[in-house]
Amino acid sequence: MMKHFNLLKFGLIPASFLMISTGSALAHPHVYAEARLEVVIGNQGTVEELRHVWRFDDLFSSTILLDFDTNANLKLESSELLEIGTVVRNSLADYDYYTAISHDGRAVKIQPPDAIHVDFQDGQILMFFAVRPETPLPLQGLLSFGAYDPTMYAAIDFLSDDDLVVDGLQPGCSKAIIRPDPDEVMAQNQATLTEAFFNDPQGNDISKLFATRLELTC
Repeated sequence: MMKHFNLLKFGLIPASFLMISTGSALAHPHVYAEARLEVVIGNQGTVEELRHVWRFDDLFSSTILLDFDTNANLKLESSELLEIGTVVRNSLADYDYYTAISHDGRAVKIQPPDAIHVDFQDGQILMFFAVRPETPLPLQGLLSFGAYDPTMYAAIDFLSDDDLVVDGLQPGCSKAIIRPDPDEVMAQNQATLTEAFFNDPQGNDISKLFATRLELTC
């Protein structure tokens, strides 16, 4: 489900993927992950951290198994899982770990996670990690939280609204799950989307327009 960590950056893309032209290969997702996001509010009424859980698709998971199973026992040992987590942590730094936070429309910087924890269950790779805002983020105005891959190589999917959770929501704040309608997004941004995509499929922020997000209004 996920070669979403930008397989190109990880150096993990199977040889068959490299037969595809770069432009077409990155024009749409090739890795898929079912996601859960928990926004944790601290006792002081500030956003303490965002906790991510990603479960990757079978194809990506099997590719990771083959690439990191150094002893060829068709299992991922603790040391191999640790190596995967280290590679992913380093690779996703340039992409803010696919984490999007905004406060009244302004992007909020995050701290890198201490670690990305990896497990292998039922043939699928799972990743767990938490990020914190770089500076205290109070529950004021409009806060938006989400996860998406700006390169459009991976698709982070929240299958249910229950996969977007707030722990410690304060009185006076309301929560909403926003799932943008693709047709409406295209209609409202047709000229911009077309120009941005054909000029640089990897270097634009198109995927953010389509990404599911959790909004808090306080």
